[in-house]
Amino acid sequence: MAARTNRNRVTLREVAQASGVSLKTASNVINGTGRMSEKTRTHVEAVIKELGYKVNMAARNMSRGRTGFITLAIPTLTPPYLAELANRVIDAARQHGYSVYVSTYEHGSSGSARDLLRSFNSTVSDGMILSMSEVEDISPEDLQVDFPLAVVGARTTWGIVDHITPNDMQAAAKAAGYLYDHGSTRLAVIGARAAYDETTLLQAEEGNYQLRMRGIITESRKRGLTLNPQLIGITGQNWTIGMGARTMQRLLDTQIPFDGIIALNDQLAIGAISVSCINGISIPDDIQIIGFDNIEEDAYLQIPLTSMDSRLGWVASTAVERLIGRIRGTVSSPELLTTQSEVIIRKSTR
Repeated sequence: MAARTNRNRVTLREVAQASGVSLKTASNVINGTGRMSEKTRTHVEAVIKELGYKVNMAARNMSRGRTGFITLAIPTLTPPYLAELANRVIDAARQHGYSVYVSTYEHGSSGSARDLLRSFNSTVSDGMILSMSEVEDISPEDLQVDFPLAVVGARTTWGIVDHITPNDMQAAAKAAGYLYDHGSTRLAVIGARAAYDETTLLQAEEGNYQLRMRGIITESRKRGLTLNPQLIGITGQNWTIGMGARTMQRLLDTQIPFDGIIALNDQLAIGAISVSCINGISIPDDIQIIGFDNIEEDAYLQIPLTSMDSRLGWVASTAVERLIGRIRGTVSSPELLTTQSEVIIRKSTR
């Protein structure tokens, strides 16, 4: 059988004719459906490969009433964590034959995520994965939408839609426990959003900062230890390297002894390491430092950073699978899907 020599798109009808089968049989082979002999299926697959037939995804999606696109809505692409999340969602969606629109909403603007949910256009996208900012003012009613929706991150969804997130409280407890087990007895924290209120934090049900602080406090109490409020570094919403450096210097300026730092993300931890080195502090001999998110840069720092794995690969693939399941009608009831984080040990801890 001679291979096709022109560069035009090969059609399904041509595959059927070259294979000597019906159009329906050729379609069943491509879709992995239908009943036929293994010999017939293998023969048609060989013809598909020889002719270089490619499924016309636009036509397929149109026939099924779908666009072939999903939307990822995130506050910003500036933090490495969110940029990596976007890349991983794009990769995961591609495995399912979907493309991704990445949309940023105004970080910290009250109602911006709500407006994005209300203005969703189902003629250009089949569903949305929403990474919800901690400062967004979202109500249960906002999540009661008429399109497929999945939420990632530490904000609650009240059981209304799928919620995919690592267990932040468990991760923080494990981070504190690791430092304690390796010799630290007086912990400081960098990344507090507001003044330290232990009672309120122990009742927290959502939010990266709140849940991580709850985990640290709980683990400390289990060991008969308490956190010194003066060693809780307040950064507000600014979890950048520069803020990590400035907060670390403020903690050192208190002259209150501490021998372990839990930074609530890796950028804060990188800033803390920089200031520690400037002040002649030996890491990890004098102070151990651990962060969150396990971003790529951690392994290549002058002092490689120990970090809690954010499980971004799991978050992205799980969110995409749940969303596409909803689009295809194979997923109905909303679920809370969580996973455990592990310590990625490097040179900033003992």
